[in-house]
Amino acid sequence: MISIRNECKDPHFNLALEEYVVKYMDPSEDYILLWQNEPSVIIGRNQNTMEEINLKYIQDNNIHVVRRLSGGGAVYHDLGNLNFTFIANNDKDVMSNFMKFTEPVINALRNFGVSAEFSGRNDITIEGKKFSGNAQYYYGDRLLHHGTILFNSDLSVVQAALNVKADKIESKGVKSVKSRVTNVYPYLQNSISIDEFKDTLLRFLLQDNDYAKSEYVLTEKDLSAVKELMEKRYSLWQWNYGESPAFDVEKGRRFPGGKLDLRFNVKDGRITKIKILGDFFGKGEVSGLEPLFTERQFKEDSIKELLAAIDYENYFANITIEDFIECMFY
Repeated sequence: MISIRNECKDPHFNLALEEYVVKYMDPSEDYILLWQNEPSVIIGRNQNTMEEINLKYIQDNNIHVVRRLSGGGAVYHDLGNLNFTFIANNDKDVMSNFMKFTEPVINALRNFGVSAEFSGRNDITIEGKKFSGNAQYYYGDRLLHHGTILFNSDLSVVQAALNVKADKIESKGVKSVKSRVTNVYPYLQNSISIDEFKDTLLRFLLQDNDYAKSEYVLTEKDLSAVKELMEKRYSLWQWNYGESPAFDVEKGRRFPGGKLDLRFNVKDGRITKIKILGDFFGKGEVSGLEPLFTERQFKEDSIKELLAAIDYENYFANITIEDFIECMFY
């Protein structure tokens, strides 16, 4: 098994790198990557992004939102979290593969004095508390297995970033299962930094104390290809938000001008239908506005652009454009 060196902290690049390795690097080799992300929410392939995140908290705290290729639930990453990726040939059934790739991590943690165990479909826990979620992606005969290790993350941010504030969102997207979570750090026999943990973990997983001599260093050609994947997929709003399954939303807020009640449907990241209700006042009939929302991206900038282009105050007395945006998105 070959280790690939990756010091990048950008989740868009890191997820693109995983895709590059599983699809384009030597299929006769097995690879392992240990990597970290800046504060990010990583969305499962089949999830509705807006159903998983606290959008206002995400924006206020400059947290990245990126969709991955694998299934499973949304997870929070920060620099206190360590991610591991195994890329190898697929020679077992799905659940056996989960056990195959989580077992070495569990054994490594026991060397640190941490009593961890595999739990449920895809988690690793300590004393019944989750610190690692795992997911997989299959590409032909190749398998990408990746997981998180909450080493010393800010758990309050984990809860806040994934705490959805919407009044009501219904979709066919896969829902994240909320679990009690913990960090590994409090359970270590000896206090170490995450960099020391990363280095020791990699030595154990590779069974090689001198692994650095044989690790793979990405070439300029590799980096160029990864950046191209990043730009064509992981940096795009359409992938990270627009790929969400169709969903229905009901949002309501009371403002000085009255109650605003929005009910709308979204498919492929675009509004397909909206009904604007409430006890607000205005000269114009809002039913005449509703068709203008059709095929608009369900994106704050897109809706602001629409509302700024109409005679907004003719329809909503004492409810500002900012109020409308707050109701629709927060």
